[in-house]
Amino acid sequence: MTATTDPTVALAATGRSGPFRLRRLAVASLLLVLAAAPGGLGALTRELMTDAYIAVSAFVAATLLLFYGAERVFNFEIGAKLRTARGWQVPMAALLGATPGCGGAVVVVAAYSSGNVGFGAVVATLTATMGDAAFLLIATRPDAAAVVLPLSFAVGIVSGWLIDAFGPKFLVANPSAACDLAPRIGKVRLRDWAYLACAMPGLALGIAQLAAVDTAALIGGETETAIALTGTAIGLFIWATSRIAAMTNAADHPVTRMAEETAFISVWVIGAFLLYDYAVAYGGLDLEAMFATVAPLLPLIAILIGFVPGCGPQVLVCTLYLNGLVPFAGLIGNAISNDGDALFPAIALNPRAAVWATLFSAIPAFIVAYAFYFLAPGFMN
Repeated sequence: MTATTDPTVALAATGRSGPFRLRRLAVASLLLVLAAAPGGLGALTRELMTDAYIAVSAFVAATLLLFYGAERVFNFEIGAKLRTARGWQVPMAALLGATPGCGGAVVVVAAYSSGNVGFGAVVATLTATMGDAAFLLIATRPDAAAVVLPLSFAVGIVSGWLIDAFGPKFLVANPSAACDLAPRIGKVRLRDWAYLACAMPGLALGIAQLAAVDTAALIGGETETAIALTGTAIGLFIWATSRIAAMTNAADHPVTRMAEETAFISVWVIGAFLLYDYAVAYGGLDLEAMFATVAPLLPLIAILIGFVPGCGPQVLVCTLYLNGLVPFAGLIGNAISNDGDALFPAIALNPRAAVWATLFSAIPAFIVAYAFYFLAPGFMN
């Protein structure tokens, strides 16, 4: 396959400059203006950005650095392992999908496009993945995450095995060239080290808060806010000037990959935080009363939101759950049906397989969500 027809090259080359960066720069500038605004608006924005960085972004950075660092140190190629896994292929794909973030699921999608795994593995990984919303849930409701992630993993395995046994046989991958889903960045940049330098104290603050330590009293609220806002500002700069859409190239350094992908995730998390709190504080929005009128439909709505590519809508569903506005049934339905950022490369590499995999994941999502809704309505709420 030539460079001009390779879909992976097309994906890597599409929308990485020009208007793409200008849109990001406009969003980043707006967020910084909101944070610098006087009065209550600026105070609320800074508080939410601080919460998002310490409670989510720092944990995302640590997780990605651990995952990508281990990949580099132990020098293993996941696609080759999946190809020779035989009966373990579907469980391994589901495990990669259940890994917080979208990296594991993207690896499986790339392996399918290269002919290394079957369609059942794709369904397993997309069913098991919760995407970037998993980071938010782990950081804020680890008890709920301890139920959602293993359950999604188990449902992914069963779904993948059923698809391999009884699913359509026409969804056989047409092997393409190796999947470099993003352009290489190259050497580690100063911005990457700076982001890591902020993430380390941010992680320490996040762990301390989980241990019920009053970090503001310990180091001072101004210091805590300064660390978080500095890390947020560096992340916005990385995201606004990046050539990467969502996922980084596996050949780049773990620190660079961590900085790029954490910055991308953080923008979605900040957006979800601000959208909800602004609507409540300034829009007079009473989601609790609104959702109460359509309570039986909430799991279905959450499942349908899971069809939307990307992690932003899924982070929003998780945020609504954390605020008591969506029941656990809606959260688990969304977790099973959503494919996160992995749906983008899936659509680019094999649109038909991506659509079918998404539709197949909706079936177990509906069954599990409404089982919780009717049989355990107050569970984890």
